[in-house]
Formats: sequence, C-alpha cells, structure tokens
Amino acid sequence: MTVTVRDLAHARAGDKGNRVNVSVIAYDGAGYERLLRELTEARVMAAFLPVAEGPVRRYELARLGAMNFVIENMRGGSVTRTTALDIHGKSLSALMLSIRLFGNQPESP
Repeated sequence: MTVTVRDLAHARAGDKGNRVNVSVIAYDGAGYERLLRELTEARVMAAFLPVAEGPVRRYELARLGAMNFVIENMRGGSVTRTTALDIHGKSLSALMLSIRLFGNQPESP
C-alpha cells in the first residue's frame, strides 16, 4: 500500500521572494517518526524540481510533531513576479502532501 504525506500530516506554505517554506504537521507521534525517516530533503527536492532549483533545508520541530522545509530558488521568482499559475500556498502544500512514502528511495508525486 502506498502512503502519502497527506495520510500522516497536514501542511501550510508561505513564500518570501524566491524562497518558500512548507510546514508539515503530523497527526500523531507515529506519523511524525515515519516522516522523520522518509520525508528527507532529497525526497522533497525531487518532488519540487518542476517548480524550484533548490536546495531544500529541513528543520525539525519535535515538540510540535512538525517539520519546516525551506525550498530555495523557486522558478520564476516570487509569487508576485512569476507567470506560473498559483505556485504558492495551497498548491505548494498540495504538492508536499502528495509525496509518496514507501522506503528510502526518492519519489516524486
């Protein structure tokens, strides 16, 4: 059975310039532990390659059961400068939530 980030967490996104952060908040402790193992910087970068050049940095917030990913060099610049359709907020959170988790191989959605 394929598990996605959406099955284990919810997400919020925001942008500043050509950088975006996406917070992933686990529903429970077991989900957080799995996300720690499998939702790596490399896996997130693979999913975001169509919209960002990277790099990706992951910050762990254990007390909250959350992680914050900072993704650099969004293609087209900031949300107010790009011609891409809705590359912020809901669409970036949805992209993060669609990442498949099943082992340590980077997988894009």
